[in-house]
Amino acid sequence: MENMKKSLFGMGAALILLGGCAQKQEQPALTLSGLNPANFEATIDGTKPVKLYTLKNHQGMEVCVTNFGGRLVSIMVPDKNGNMTDVVLGFDSIADYQHIPSDFGASIGRYANRINQGKITIDGTEIQLPQNNFGHCLHGGPTGWQYQVYEASQTNDSTIVLTMKSPDGDNNFPGNVTANVTYTLTGDNAIDIKYDATTDKKTVINMTNHSYFNLNGDPSRPATDNILYIASDSITPVDSTYMTDGTMMAVKDTPFDFNTPKPIAPSVTDFSNEQVKFGNGFDHNWVLKTKGDITQVAAKLTSPVTGITLEVYTDEPGIQVYTGNFLDGTVKGKKGVVYPQRASVCLETQHYPDSPNKPQWPSVILEPGQTYHSHCIFKFGVEK
Repeated sequence: MENMKKSLFGMGAALILLGGCAQKQEQPALTLSGLNPANFEATIDGTKPVKLYTLKNHQGMEVCVTNFGGRLVSIMVPDKNGNMTDVVLGFDSIADYQHIPSDFGASIGRYANRINQGKITIDGTEIQLPQNNFGHCLHGGPTGWQYQVYEASQTNDSTIVLTMKSPDGDNNFPGNVTANVTYTLTGDNAIDIKYDATTDKKTVINMTNHSYFNLNGDPSRPATDNILYIASDSITPVDSTYMTDGTMMAVKDTPFDFNTPKPIAPSVTDFSNEQVKFGNGFDHNWVLKTKGDITQVAAKLTSPVTGITLEVYTDEPGIQVYTGNFLDGTVKGKKGVVYPQRASVCLETQHYPDSPNKPQWPSVILEPGQTYHSHCIFKFGVEK
């Protein structure tokens, strides 16, 4: 009897151990960037599942994406010493993305940037959009696509397609719109982003990616030592509410001239320039000389610390450069790091701000039967 008790005890212990092992095996492994996929699994609005998706290439690069807002959560690239480095700001959990307002890594829609007083006119009818930023409509309104759930389809290890089915009246924009964002991690360490959209009613659309880059890999400190190049001879100047006035301002002999690569500081705090003062730094649209040629470098960012480079290619006419001026040390991001002012640089390829109200600028109108297309490439490299 005693031997039987010992035998049964041993079997029970073994089952407990096996059960423990099974439980451990069920726990998803951390990503290369240290994210726990379990922290990104949730159901939004009762019916819309969200999770973390991982893209990889043969060079060891890793890109993590959540379909909540179509966001790039982490981007791991090699530095000059071969060390893998996370170069974007973000959060460790879907709860933080839900409850801490941010555009970190988001696929912005329907309309990236600002629309004056939130008003557009289509076929003679004025439409009032939400006014969520200094009286203007910013990034599609307070519940723009960065706060909505995209349907996700990961077709292979390196590609994910995110689909937004936006109903007529979404933030008061007209038309039922179906939009796709396709992220592809290429073999040469580029994130290729393709956007397309269709509508059943005339509307406006202007999509972009809103990643906050810190190529130093240390978002606890400002990224203003990063070296910036922009292929541009002019910006679209703004007033004190960040609204464009329809003109273009030459960058020559101003802090906005990055035709020759230079560090972002001290130009970004040269408040003797009215435009820098209005933006509290850089929060402006540069008019690109590349004129829609996707093969030409539109902008380039380089870290003097890690040697990591980021080249931006686009078929869009403009790029918004935003230097994280509204970060104020109150937001705690991945790994508990507090993000100070100017901890990052955003490079948002786009049509110009307020284009619906500026007929002299490239049109953002999308009509039934047409397909909106936009293409952006973030290509990473190293300079030693």
